[in-house]
Amino acid sequence: MRPSGRTPDALRAVEIETGFNRHAEGSCLIRMGDTQVICTATVEERVPPFKRNSGQGWVTAEYGMLPRATNSRMRREAKDKQSGRTQEIQRLIGRSLRAGVDFHALGERQITIDCDVIQADGGTRCASITGGWVAMKLAVQKLMSVGLVKSDPLADPVSAVSCGLYAGQPVLDLDYPEDSEAGVDGNFVMVGSKLIEVQMSAEGSTFSREQMTQLLDLAEAGCAELARAQLQATA
Repeated sequence: MRPSGRTPDALRAVEIETGFNRHAEGSCLIRMGDTQVICTATVEERVPPFKRNSGQGWVTAEYGMLPRATNSRMRREAKDKQSGRTQEIQRLIGRSLRAGVDFHALGERQITIDCDVIQADGGTRCASITGGWVAMKLAVQKLMSVGLVKSDPLADPVSAVSCGLYAGQPVLDLDYPEDSEAGVDGNFVMVGSKLIEVQMSAEGSTFSREQMTQLLDLAEAGCAELARAQLQATA
C-alpha cells in the first residue's frame, strides 16, 4: 500500500489554474497533490547573441523554491549563488521545453519560463515542466492573437512525471514520503509519444530491464494524462 493510498498507476490530483499572474504573457499555478508551482512565461523581442539574425527564437527557464516551500526554512538563493541542484533543475526545464518548440515558427524572440515552488511534496521539477509548458502555450496564443506569430510553434504538450520503485513495486508520481524511501527513482519527460529525457538512479537498490520497462510504461500513461490536462487548461 502506498502512503497516500493511491494505486501504483495513479497520479496525484492535478489542478492547473491559468491566468494566475495578470502581468505575465502566460501563467498558471499547477498543483500536483501537495506540490504547488507558479509558472510564468515572459516574451521578449530579443534573443541571445548566438540566435541573432537567425530568424529563430529561444526558450530558457529559471527555477527556485521559496524559503518555506519545505518543512524547514531554506535560505533564499541569490542568482550568483544558486545551488548545484537548482542549476541542474532549471537546465532540465529549459532543454525539456525547447524540445517541443518550432523556433522558426516562434520567430526571433525569447520566452523565459520562471518556475517558483511555493510548496514542495516531491516532483517539483516535473510539475515545473508540465506547468511551464502551459504558461508558454498561453503566451504563444497571445502572440498569435495579435498576429506576431502566424503558425503555432507548439505542436504537442511537453509533460513530465516521476516514477520509482517503492517497497519493490513500480509506482507512478512519487510524493515526498515515497521519494525519500524509494529504492529507485526517476524523472521522465515526454512530448507526444516520444521521450525527451529520462533521469534514473538507484537509491539503495538496483533495478532490472523488466522493471525499467514497467516504469517507462507507467510514465507514458502518466504523461498522456498530464497532456490531456494541459490541453484542457489551454483550450
